[in-house]
Amino acid sequence: MATISLVLSVVLLILSVLLCIIILLQSKRSAGLGAISGGGSGDTYWSKNKGSSMEGALERYTKIGGALFMIIAFVINLVG
Repeated sequence: MATISLVLSVVLLILSVLLCIIILLQSKRSAGLGAISGGGSGDTYWSKNKGSSMEGALERYTKIGGALFMIIAFVINLVG
């Protein structure tokens, strides 16, 4: 069991570094509170095609990485 915990800990460490890099690569959002009142309407060409852009890919990788991070941390807690 100790080897499984060690391997998962190394994977968690690598994943955390990758998540930090991916989050830092994302662009800043300047909508602020204007998006709450509808100031940043989501009907633009950019918002419709965001999923196929680099920003959309980074957002998707962040969600997947965050989910993997939580799952691996939970498994380490159960094993250890």
